[in-house]
Amino acid sequence: MKVKDIMSSPVYLIASNEPISRARNLMLKHGISRLVVIENDMTKEVTSRSPEVISIGVVTKTDISERLDQAEPKWRRRPIDNIPIKVVMSPDPLTIHPDATPRQAAEILLENNISGLPVVRSKTDRNLIGIITKLDLIRYYSTLDDTTVVDDIMEKFFLTVHRHHSISHVIHEMKSNQVDRTIVVDDSNQPVGTITRTDLAMNRMTNPEGGLPSKDVKMARKDRIAGEKVLRYVKEVSMVAEDIMSTPIITLSKNSRVTDAAKIMVDQRINGILVVDEDITGIVYSKNILQAIIAR
Repeated sequence: MKVKDIMSSPVYLIASNEPISRARNLMLKHGISRLVVIENDMTKEVTSRSPEVISIGVVTKTDISERLDQAEPKWRRRPIDNIPIKVVMSPDPLTIHPDATPRQAAEILLENNISGLPVVRSKTDRNLIGIITKLDLIRYYSTLDDTTVVDDIMEKFFLTVHRHHSISHVIHEMKSNQVDRTIVVDDSNQPVGTITRTDLAMNRMTNPEGGLPSKDVKMARKDRIAGEKVLRYVKEVSMVAEDIMSTPIITLSKNSRVTDAAKIMVDQRINGILVVDEDITGIVYSKNILQAIIAR
């Protein structure tokens, strides 16, 4: 099996001077997580089936979500949807040739902590013919006859945030712990949802005036100590974790086969699954399945 046999084609493209809003729309329309960036202007939707396409960068949902917590005043004054792609893209992307193996592709993705590789005709011919992503490799793995179980590869560490934590706190925690998924818990520490890079990137983080989003929350106070709480006023607060989390939570047992986890990831187009046996015991990520490909 070669990269050319499992890669995605055509590749959806975006010009470097186009706004993030167009990137969002293309990702949502085609159910994809990344776009290859080209230099020339575009007046219509273009794919790698167009002749002589050479990439100058890649923009992903992660690139967009990480910019949401940008602190510079210049950024805060400019609605994120109007920011040009060249500001958030990753330039000079690594590439791979079509005759490489899935194992080689998995190694490059893991070593460089990236989620996709443009496929070019050869080292000397840089024209784009496709893209190989984590999802393509996971789909490939899901077809294999492998008896490895989830408990053998899952991550024992998992990040939780409270449902009332701010979006800024969620982004900070995910970046600090280098995870692309966090579990949202309630006051009883029970999981009620998950937040991923996709949830952060695809939710509109500005109000109609281009400012930071907020909502009204009814606040209660006690008339006296140990008295009954009575609604007293309405307070404007920023968006919080429960406003953008995904539900319901998809789970697996630690004794499930990894190939079953891979099939769920492909069917649900997700990058991680909670492992639950009475309590949460871990998470299996897409990177764990890539590691399983390399280990074969």
